[in-house]
Amino acid sequence: MQSLVYIFIALAGLGIGAAAYFGLTFTPIEAFVTVLAFVAVAVMVVERTLRRRAEGRIERAIEDLSRLLSTDAQAGAVLGQRIAALTDENAGQRLDALEADLSVLGTVVRQVAESVAELEEQRRRQVNKAAAATVKAAIAGPPLPDPVIAKPAAVEPVPAAPAEVAAPPTQPEPIIPLEMLKQAIEDGRLVFHLQPIVTLPQRKAHGYDLVPRLAMEDGEFADPPDFIPKKGGEVVIRRIERLCLEDAITIVRRSRTNGEPATLYVPISRTTLVDAAVIDKIVVLLEANSAVTSSIVLAVDETDWRAMPLSERAALAAFASRGVRLSLTNAGSLRLDFAELAGEGVRSVRVDAARFIGEPESFSDFHSSDVTSYMRRFEVDLIATGIHTEEQILTLLDDGVTLAGGPYIGGPGPARADLVVDRPVLEKTAAGA
Repeated sequence: MQSLVYIFIALAGLGIGAAAYFGLTFTPIEAFVTVLAFVAVAVMVVERTLRRRAEGRIERAIEDLSRLLSTDAQAGAVLGQRIAALTDENAGQRLDALEADLSVLGTVVRQVAESVAELEEQRRRQVNKAAAATVKAAIAGPPLPDPVIAKPAAVEPVPAAPAEVAAPPTQPEPIIPLEMLKQAIEDGRLVFHLQPIVTLPQRKAHGYDLVPRLAMEDGEFADPPDFIPKKGGEVVIRRIERLCLEDAITIVRRSRTNGEPATLYVPISRTTLVDAAVIDKIVVLLEANSAVTSSIVLAVDETDWRAMPLSERAALAAFASRGVRLSLTNAGSLRLDFAELAGEGVRSVRVDAARFIGEPESFSDFHSSDVTSYMRRFEVDLIATGIHTEEQILTLLDDGVTLAGGPYIGGPGPARADLVVDRPVLEKTAAGA
């Protein structure tokens, strides 16, 4: 911009020199001197103007800088005052006092929790003692003689015979003999009923236990404890469990076709898991029905699970790899490695509701609600079975248990007619009879 001003000044000087030479008849030297004088005066005026402008800008910049320095000084003074105030407050001692108060509060809270736990334990023991006294009074007969009086003092004790030696309690033998069971199966009187497992508190069906039962001549049904042999009868047990799995697959497939998918819990024991031929048949059956195996859950007794060798665990792993899930039943303790169980395909663990409510310390060292929350972290559900009263359901809800089953919720019953499995062999046998 300044170069243009100088160019305009030079052009104006040339114009004035030409006008003086041609118009005023100046001599060339006079015209040249006139041009130089005009140019010098114009340049001086322009430079003076530019200098004043520069001085004005410098003065304004100095004033702005002075204001900034003043503001910084004020901010520094305020900061110094705040630092001095913080120093005077002695925050170190105040923090120490606060930490001491928090420590005391934590101790008090822990003592209160321990006192509440002791009170709950005492109340639970009193309730259990009262219930035991009531049951004992109800079933007690006339008073028996004092065993101390009946015991002879001078007679040397005689060793008891082997048959009279006290033995640990064992499971009662089934009422129905093995031969009668075989004949009932051949006659087609073995049926499979469904017993619901519901969600709490909605009480909607979550799944169904497939329960083998025997139809009796009087129209009643015998439950598994009445006919499943405790010793021997391995072939019959394998046959029942295989038929149970086949019926479960058929029911699941038909329920899905009807638009009402259902989850079935199928019992399986070590008797089946030790037979390689039966395992191969089950694997083939699962592979042929891979579309519905996700709705099949194999229920394994927790005692059998603990005693299983690697070969039987491998059989269950082969079933799990085909899509089925596993469930541990009759769990005596919840002190389990749920991460390992989840890795092996276990998705639920069952406990007896009465014992879980009355003796929670026998299952875990933690509170019941904490156990259920911990199990859900590994996608393992806790199922309470053997529900007999509404009070048990309310207590389970307080403990965070959301799945339950038992006589109070619903007993085993026949499936719908469109889901029942047709067995041509059994029909033929029944027709012949």
